[in-house]
Amino acid sequence: MRKTICLAALLLTISLSTMGDIPVVGWDKYSLTIDGRRVCPVMGEVHYSRLPADEWGREVEKMKAGGVTMVACYVFWNHIEETEGVFDWSGQRNLRQFLEVCQAQQIPVVLRVGPFCHGEARCGGIPDWLFTKGCKMRSEDKVFLQYTQRLYRQIFTQVQGLQWKDGGPVVAMQFDNEYRGHGSYLMRLKQMAQEIGFDLPFYTRTGWPDLASPVPFGAMIPLYGDYADGFWERSIKETAGSYYKAFHFKAFRSSTAIATEQIDYSSSGSSAEASAVNDYPYFTCELGGGMMTAYHRRPFLYPEDAYAMAVVKLGSGSNLLGYYMYHGGTNPEGKTWLNEMQRTPATNYNDLPVKTYDFQAPLGEFGQKNPHYYLLRKLHLFMHDWGDVLAPMEAVFPCKQDIPKGDDTFLRWAYREKNGSGFIFVSNYERLQRLTAKRNVRLEACGVRLPQLTIPAGTICIFPVNIDGIRYATAQLTAKRDGKIYMEQIKGIPTTIALQNGKTLRNVKPRGTERPVYGNIYLLTSEEAGRLFLNEEGQETAPTSIDYAKRKEAGGWRNITIGVNKVAEEPADSDFERAAVYEITLKEGQNGLLQIDYQGDCARLYADGKLVADNFYNGRPFLFGLWRLAEGQRTAPQTDGMRTRKLELRILPMQKDMPVYFPREADTTPGERVKRIVMTKRP
Repeated sequence: MRKTICLAALLLTISLSTMGDIPVVGWDKYSLTIDGRRVCPVMGEVHYSRLPADEWGREVEKMKAGGVTMVACYVFWNHIEETEGVFDWSGQRNLRQFLEVCQAQQIPVVLRVGPFCHGEARCGGIPDWLFTKGCKMRSEDKVFLQYTQRLYRQIFTQVQGLQWKDGGPVVAMQFDNEYRGHGSYLMRLKQMAQEIGFDLPFYTRTGWPDLASPVPFGAMIPLYGDYADGFWERSIKETAGSYYKAFHFKAFRSSTAIATEQIDYSSSGSSAEASAVNDYPYFTCELGGGMMTAYHRRPFLYPEDAYAMAVVKLGSGSNLLGYYMYHGGTNPEGKTWLNEMQRTPATNYNDLPVKTYDFQAPLGEFGQKNPHYYLLRKLHLFMHDWGDVLAPMEAVFPCKQDIPKGDDTFLRWAYREKNGSGFIFVSNYERLQRLTAKRNVRLEACGVRLPQLTIPAGTICIFPVNIDGIRYATAQLTAKRDGKIYMEQIKGIPTTIALQNGKTLRNVKPRGTERPVYGNIYLLTSEEAGRLFLNEEGQETAPTSIDYAKRKEAGGWRNITIGVNKVAEEPADSDFERAAVYEITLKEGQNGLLQIDYQGDCARLYADGKLVADNFYNGRPFLFGLWRLAEGQRTAPQTDGMRTRKLELRILPMQKDMPVYFPREADTTPGERVKRIVMTKRP
């Protein structure tokens, strides 16, 4: 009997036959199906080569506990063939071992195999040496395809025996990324992959920008995305660009805000492709779980940003939420720095930190659970338990879809319905805009009219209509387990539950998971809903103060240069010779999560002279997982017999009138300082 991989997290098991058969994965215009049953997966991006291998199991388990039912990850070419002809699949580059971890955790994987990935990797993941070959990148150039074919063959050695048809976790592949040329190139990549031996239930591509000529229908499902802000935006002003549109319910699937530094959205693309979009299921692969900080633009993301976008996407008809990123990471060691920067041969639009790729994601760079981990989790529980009901429902848009930034003249809402049942989606939230409470609101769907409501500012929620014996409710469905229905009370909205048996419960108060409010219905607070079925006792610990001392003052301002792509360049390694220097003293056994609260332009952390972490200041603390220090960097005996270790923190000062966007949370006072350094328990 083969081990079945199912589209479900540890606590979210989909009922599948395990009598030796591999579940049949299919799709139609609405959703994925597993053995004929509709599912609404939650896909979380994590880059295996940006995490230490010994952390993979722990972190994938956290993703599953967060409601993620499918993993997506890039295979960065220059992480595995940085030197021509020398492939390195060892350590954290060991793709096969990562896939085996996913197989053991029973979670499927979508591989994004490039050859171009971007992902803020150096040259978009294409090795530097390939730029010396005289071939045209990302094209049907024979030389380029020859090297790409060799890459795919190498990837196949890692995947062989772990494809879905073998009972393995690899369920799909994405070819290239954010490609706007002719579909024949993508089809050539797919043909090469299939000739090598890849044989998967479905294949994907990014649905932005439009292709110059289409691929055959069904060859690759286009996946979409949206972000609350973009580090890549050329402007250094707050709320620049069209990211506000991610918070509007709309039938239009694609975004015109992704990768605007390299993609011109003014051309129309292929009309033949556009006409076929609605015959595909509406899936996303890059719904912003957070956002990186570039040197010139440093967004500060809020938990509600990701949650509001996810609810809006569901309400607009999406049946697969794919987050980029769901788990942050750290660039691996290389022969050179592996971050995107303007001083590289290609994909040099932005300057990113050398090491950190935290992305302000639900699970951070060191596995820390950020607030939106819990906020999104309650939505993921809902998608799992009512996905088969939600998936075939059509989206209806009673409100205007194309509205100005910050429009506060009406409540944004939509609903999805089928055969008299539905869900009403409400979002009175837009990033960095002050939307006000909406009074005397009457929501209606499927012929059912809800009571008059006041929708508080910032409210994001889903109301059921004719679902599981509930005629309507002004509370949100969270989960359905063992015959029990769990609902979330929406803050600021009195809970009314009208049942199909004619009984109406008004002003219902939460009673937790122990006492139902009626029959099999339980009402929870928002905090309880986000942690439903989680066992996290003993997770919180008081921070421990860490000793530090300033050893050197900063050597004055640096000259901030403007790079080839017309934005400020990050400091060079040599610039940190003039940084302020602090010495951090760690005692034996202090191996938790280091939190450095500082103010300045940017900072680097060194152990025994080696760079181990860096940070572009945006108002958030600089974090580092001390357990990742190499054995030789851990402790050294002192004269008093106590074993300690020293780390060096270098901070470049904030300067006046920097050509950089800093969020309102950042302290832009010229100079630098450390406010405090503490350590918390390893997450």
